[in-house]
Amino acid sequence: MKKITFIIVAIAISFISCKKDFLNEKPLDFLITDNAYTTAKDYEAALNNQYNRVRSEFYNSGEQRPFDYVFGCDLVFDGQPATTRHTNMVAAYSPLSTEIPLIHWTSLYKIVAESNTIIDRIPGSSLTPPEKILMEARAKFFRGLAYRTLAYLYGGVPLNITEAVNPKTDYTRATKIAVLQQAISDLKFAATNLPAINMVQDGEVNNLAAYHLLSEVYLAAGQFQNAADAASTVISNPNVGLMTTRFGVKSTDVTKNVYWDLFQRGNQNRKNGTNREALWVIQFETDVPGGGAVSTGIGGSYQMERHFAPQFLTFRLAGSSVQPFLYPISDYTGGRGIGWAIPTKYFSDVIWQSDFNNDLRNAPFNFVREFKVTNPAHPRFGQTISTINPPAGITVPRRDFYAFQSKVTTPGDHPDGMFQDKSQLLLKASAGGTYADQYMFRLAETYLLRAEAYLGLTQPDKAAADINVVRSRSNASPVQPANVNIDYILDERMRELGSEEKRRITLMRLGLVYDRVKKCNPYYNDVLATYNLWPIPASEIERNNGARLEQNPGY
Repeated sequence: MKKITFIIVAIAISFISCKKDFLNEKPLDFLITDNAYTTAKDYEAALNNQYNRVRSEFYNSGEQRPFDYVFGCDLVFDGQPATTRHTNMVAAYSPLSTEIPLIHWTSLYKIVAESNTIIDRIPGSSLTPPEKILMEARAKFFRGLAYRTLAYLYGGVPLNITEAVNPKTDYTRATKIAVLQQAISDLKFAATNLPAINMVQDGEVNNLAAYHLLSEVYLAAGQFQNAADAASTVISNPNVGLMTTRFGVKSTDVTKNVYWDLFQRGNQNRKNGTNREALWVIQFETDVPGGGAVSTGIGGSYQMERHFAPQFLTFRLAGSSVQPFLYPISDYTGGRGIGWAIPTKYFSDVIWQSDFNNDLRNAPFNFVREFKVTNPAHPRFGQTISTINPPAGITVPRRDFYAFQSKVTTPGDHPDGMFQDKSQLLLKASAGGTYADQYMFRLAETYLLRAEAYLGLTQPDKAAADINVVRSRSNASPVQPANVNIDYILDERMRELGSEEKRRITLMRLGLVYDRVKKCNPYYNDVLATYNLWPIPASEIERNNGARLEQNPGY
């Protein structure tokens, strides 16, 4: 009987296995290019990826590339000489390099390409008419941002505003003004159609962020009246204003001031109108999938603390081999800084001379120049060591001892998981990230953009008035119209924005990298006027074999 049963089962299996569709899968759903851009959720996902790309390009792709926007300029110099921090500019900016010029070119063009895909797929989607306009406005904001940056860094670049569906090897360079005009066109659409700043979530692009960026690009195109008008649209909006009184999580600390409040962890976003100065804030949520930062390591964070704060680990005072400062520690010695981005003397000293003691931005807890010995084992425990009057044998600045802005770190506010011993504020060796959301645009800069526009319109009185709005907030003495020129505005941007600014964006927009480095940063003594633009990467020129992609002069 058992034998017969076995034969019947075997025959049944044989019969079933002969069916051609027995092993053919029948998916309930699938994703291909034809159905990837259909619903509002599809477009939200695509646009969320654009936020991630922007955050990566400017903030958290790693420990080096985001800081190409500050090294090699007038703000800082390299504390540990290396090509990756722009020491040896010939090598750093070589067209053959697989680092600085190529990585940013590729990253920015990915933002362009994804924006093009989103825009071209909208007509065939199931989006409602209002949704179509919203998604197009968001995508054009990101494309405008990318083309603006490409134009500043490389000059005229290949201009393509349609989805790439087939290989193309015959790109040619558009003129720089044509690229800027495309960015202006995109940003005008975005500014008109993006939601109001008070109608979006923290971190979302909005109408005022678009107008702010539009003002900047108008400046680059020499359209000064349009730049002033776009900036005025932002400045006059009732939903924004400079923060002039104490606010936020630590506003009860009477020893600090409102400029300090701007950079405390948790204070950057509007949060129902609390911070009215922020226009667009890059979000860094800790230990949240997609949030960009973790409390168990430095990966995914914005490593500003690591770059800008001194490497106190190696600092010693005469007469003792004991380390005077506990390190790494979540206090005003800078967390786990390693002294790569050392402020130039121009940044730390020269620009403050007229208002050194009264400018709130230069207060001792904002620009830190004095450090208390925190190691009980050191014979000078409790004493203050100053960068202004350093001890005998100590030169300033050097990698392990210099003045820096406290906003590059989060004193006392590192995540719990980053502490080795929180009772002493001692951090783990994996520290070095800055655990706070980051301003991409804030209103103080909008005033300075409009001042620049008025300068271009030969209206120095209006330019001075805008600069003085910013200076007044910080209790700095007013500038007279006769003293306003582009160098003064660049100095004021340095005072107000400092290490938060993507300085290269500003200097390359103006074509003044060479001039400002020669004036303010003797460390980079190999700077050339050529470096006001980066080269077109050689690999891009070589693979574009269907047409000639011309190289920038001097490379």
